[in-house]
Amino acid sequence: MMVNFVVEQNVISYYACAMQMAFYIVFIISELFILSAMAYDRYVAICNPLLYSAIMSQSRCHVLVGIPYLYSVFQAVMITSKIFTLTFCGSNIISHFYCDNVPMLLLLCSNARDIELLIILFSAVNLISSLFVVLVSYLLILLAIYKIHSAEGRKKALSTCGSHLTVVVVFYGTLLFMYLQPKSTHSFETDKLTSVFYTLVIPMLNPLIYSFRNKEVKNAMLRVFKRCKLCT
Repeated sequence: MMVNFVVEQNVISYYACAMQMAFYIVFIISELFILSAMAYDRYVAICNPLLYSAIMSQSRCHVLVGIPYLYSVFQAVMITSKIFTLTFCGSNIISHFYCDNVPMLLLLCSNARDIELLIILFSAVNLISSLFVVLVSYLLILLAIYKIHSAEGRKKALSTCGSHLTVVVVFYGTLLFMYLQPKSTHSFETDKLTSVFYTLVIPMLNPLIYSFRNKEVKNAMLRVFKRCKLCT
């Protein structure tokens, strides 16, 4: 997808487009529910630290990771197969930098109303349910932190969920901005710009955000900034 920003003519085959759409759906849905599973993990670590090993057993961790991927694969196969088993007509130009499902619906000859409603329904369920788990988890975490009397204990609890909370705010903020726009200001151009963040920018920032908890990474970054400051 990054190549599409620099080349003048972007061409993709029919089957490659279907594969790209399927993988996009898998990764975006699994990211939503993995983030909610991580929020639950932080809740258990802060609110029930003594029972953490018993609650977050290896088998439960496998379930919390496996179910989102199985669910996202199911949705990807269903939506992609429904779109690509219909007939395309007219222009073969996709008004996007990758094969997203909404621009692809505009190229269909037949009535795509049913598929469009299905996509809206699943998108709403995925976003609301995963965000609900995140919000409830962090509400309980804030209540637990409020009951901690020592400043050091509060600082340690906040540092446990700081990096995850940053990713949640950026990721969900981008999605909510895209889906909650009023019709008067909504446009495909805005959607394309927004999708750059959750398909390219956020995945590239994730390793950097999570690595800031590592002291060695922090010290290395500080040394780099100091060198840059001395050079200037």
